[in-house]
Amino acid sequence: MLQVHYIKDNKEAVLAGLAKRNFKDAESTIDAVIELDENRKSTQASLDNTLAEANKISKEIGVLFKSGEVQKANVLKEKTGALKEESKQLTEKLATINTELQELLYTIPNVPNKIVPAGSSEEDNELVFEEGAIPELHDGALPHWELVKKYDIIDFELGNKITAAGFPVYKGKGARLQRALINYFLDKNSEAGYLEVQPPYLVNEASGIATGQLPDKEGQMYHDAKDDLYLIPTGEVPVTNIYRDVILKEEEFPILNTAYSPCFRREAGSYGAHVRGLNRLHQFDKVEIVRLETPENSYQALDGMVEHVKEILRELGLPYRILKLCGGDLGFTSALTYDFEAYSTSQKKWLEISSVSNFETFQANRLKLRFKNKDGKKQLAHTLNGSALALPRVLASLLENNQTPDGIKIPDVLVPYTGFDMID
Repeated sequence: MLQVHYIKDNKEAVLAGLAKRNFKDAESTIDAVIELDENRKSTQASLDNTLAEANKISKEIGVLFKSGEVQKANVLKEKTGALKEESKQLTEKLATINTELQELLYTIPNVPNKIVPAGSSEEDNELVFEEGAIPELHDGALPHWELVKKYDIIDFELGNKITAAGFPVYKGKGARLQRALINYFLDKNSEAGYLEVQPPYLVNEASGIATGQLPDKEGQMYHDAKDDLYLIPTGEVPVTNIYRDVILKEEEFPILNTAYSPCFRREAGSYGAHVRGLNRLHQFDKVEIVRLETPENSYQALDGMVEHVKEILRELGLPYRILKLCGGDLGFTSALTYDFEAYSTSQKKWLEISSVSNFETFQANRLKLRFKNKDGKKQLAHTLNGSALALPRVLASLLENNQTPDGIKIPDVLVPYTGFDMID
């Protein structure tokens, strides 16, 4: 969430950033924020003055009663009654203004970093890196949704029977491969200095608001109305909320966490060939990395996270590319995002497998995540996160790219985790 004082002090820059995002009604929204804040301050000032006057008169009443001037004291008592009613009305007005201001701020996305390219859709994203040779497959090579049937390692129909479409059942070597990828990702992240945590998979409303998933305008989160809890769409949510309402010391940075979790997304409106098989699921596994940084170090940390994901993909032997997201494709909370895409040879398309983002102070403001700098002053930290990695499309690419007439070859780096080198 943007800070009001930042909006007021940098109005033109904020408007320019929101324009890069194609945010509708930006100017009227920002003007409304500034107007509400002015009303908030004037109402607060009136309330403070009213309370101060009431307090002053109360003291005068005590003096008058002690001196026997009861009539004068009773006159002032009537005045304090009026002041109490006025302060009540001002308190209610202030609460209404604060609610309206907060709700309006929730609708405003983060301001993109200056290097974010302009654009309206994924077609305008900027290619910044590409690596790895696309393999040539044998005649008769299959897409992954046919391969998993052939080798009986993932059953989409059975998942549909048990739950619904988008909830596959992993079987035999498919389940082992899934578990191997999770363990491999966690080990790589731990070796890089990330502390592994195992968070809850349900979060409360405050946690969803703190990381920007709530209010959920697109209705993508699964919600249990009875307990008012939400199934997590990503491990980023519970892990980042470990630090909600926390004041850190500057010397504690950087803070690095990694976590495995299932992820749950309704993906409303997702259908068609482009979401077939593992391409788009309602439940999937992901290993996340989360970093907390001081503002001056966060972009260097972002570069380090990008290099970390690169190393994992190199070891898996997947051809991949990195895109810098344009303003129109940038996530609501992000200031800068790099998307990783792996090439699916059978589908002849690039599949998004990771996003690595810097949120700057946007999440920290909602989280009330601050630190004391060397001067003892409190300031907001920067939060970052990335997928390292999301499993479904990584698995789809591995299965398709590594298929041979004799079976599916397992990347060497995963063999110690799977216990086999071929699915046949």
